[in-house]
This record gives sequence, C-alpha cells and structure tokens, in this order.
Amino acid sequence: MRGGPRQGHRRLLTRRDRFTLGLMAGVPALLHITLVWVTALASIALAFTTWDGIGFDTIHWAGLHNFRELFTENPQFWPAVQHNVVWFAVLFLVPTPLGLFLALQLDKKIRFSRVYQTAFFLPVVVSFAVIGFVWQLIYNPDTGLINSVIGADRPGHYIDWIGDPDLNLWAALVAASWRHTGYLMILYLAGLKGVDPALREASAIDGAGEWQTFRHVVFPTLKPTNTIVLIVTIIEALRAFDLVFVFNGGTDGTELLSILVTDNIIGESSRIGYGSAIAVVLLAISLAVIIPYLASTFRKERRS
Repeated sequence: MRGGPRQGHRRLLTRRDRFTLGLMAGVPALLHITLVWVTALASIALAFTTWDGIGFDTIHWAGLHNFRELFTENPQFWPAVQHNVVWFAVLFLVPTPLGLFLALQLDKKIRFSRVYQTAFFLPVVVSFAVIGFVWQLIYNPDTGLINSVIGADRPGHYIDWIGDPDLNLWAALVAASWRHTGYLMILYLAGLKGVDPALREASAIDGAGEWQTFRHVVFPTLKPTNTIVLIVTIIEALRAFDLVFVFNGGTDGTELLSILVTDNIIGESSRIGYGSAIAVVLLAISLAVIIPYLASTFRKERRS
C-alpha cells in the first residue's frame, strides 16, 4: 500500500535505547526542576509567611510584613547591601583590568604562556572555602605572611586583618580579587582569540602603535566579552558567601545578603519566612541584571 510502512523496516532506536535516553535526560531535568525551580518558587511563597521550619501547620500568612521589617527595622540589611555594592565595585575595578592585562600578555604567545595561564587560573578551580582557609593563614596576626613581611608580628604591633571591622571586608576582597582575576583572564583570552588578525595587520600597516591598536581595534571587538564580564562580576558579588563565612562567619563588618539569608534560615533563629524574603530580594536584583542582558542577546539574534 502506498504510503504505508515498508516491509522489513526497522526502528533506529530500540525500546531499550529510548528508555536509556529518557533516563539520561529525565533524571537531570527532574533534579534541575526539583532543586532549582521548585525551591525558588517555594522561597518566593515562603517570603510572605512566617514559619519556624517545624511542621507545615506552623506556616502562617504574613503578607508584606517580612519585607517591611527587612527594609525598616533590620540594622544589618542596609550595611549588607552596601557591602555587596562595595564587593561588586572592587571586583569590577581591580580584577577586570588586571585580568584583561594578563590576557593581552598571554595572547602575545610569549614563552611558557601555558604555564602562566595555568598558574593564574589555578585559584579559580579551588573552592572559596579552601581559599578562605589559605588566606586565614596569610592574615594570621602572629604567624601570617603579611604581618611577618611588614614587621607587625610582634606583641603590641599585631594587625588583626580578619578581626578588625575596618579591615576585614577589604582583606576578604583581596582574596576574592585574587581568584576573580584568573576567571576574567580566561574570559578575555577567549575573546581575544576571536579578534580577526587582519584587523591588527591593517592597523599596523596604517602606522598605529600597540596602544592605539588596542584602543581602536581590539577593545571595541571585545564588547560581547565585556558584557559577559559585567554580568559575571555582578553575579559573583551577589553570591559571595563562602569566603567571608570561613573568615569570620560574616560578622563584624563583613555582613552580606547571602550571610543574612543563611543566618535566618538555618541559624538559631529559624526564621525561614524572613530569610526567604531576603533571598527574594537577592533574586530580584539578579533578575534585574540578567533579564535585560538576555533580552538584548535575543534581540541581536533575531536581527542577525
């Protein structure tokens, strides 16, 4: 019969293959939905309630009470917001140009560039918790490297880099910048690989120097990379947690929004609704950055 199945036709995928593919795709999708979407939506819902985490029958609707208390009565909230802003400003102003500089040097194909690239990128593959422990040793008032070098390791001359509220945030930012520089270096190095060599050759023929070539030819072509760097830096500033938690638990001058979320949800207070409200504020700030970026990206794809 015309249009009917041919004799001897065999399916490309057996039932076992379809089951295996479904399992391989279904399990990660289920985990993603459960651990990301369900928890995010649950946090949004719990932000409008009061709950001590003991039994679902103790959940009570609170409306906007958590947010009003957060914005007007919590003495730690606005300092935490300020610290997150400072965290972003430092990560943008220090590691960004330094990472770009290192990428430019490695892009010149100098000797042992692979070794340098590995050395600069090594802190990125180390967790923030481990970095925190390492820098705790460096900042140790008695036996730390910094105090030993500057001669502040004697009684009466100690500098408590982690315990001093005027210094500990900046000490944490130095450690965070050390790690973030290697991350941005790799991003910029990938962006530089996409620069057309013909543009540089044309610039050299026109008599442009190295700085002029970078300013007028290379840097404009790095616009997509700069956008990614900005988004990554904002996200890093918002999700900063591990380092300051290892340093001093996020207290005495290192308060961050992520620390407040943890202290209220899994701390002694067990104010899950209140902690969820802080998490919703973090989510709103993140979406305010990510959504315009995605909209701009999709708009450019449609035009192209």
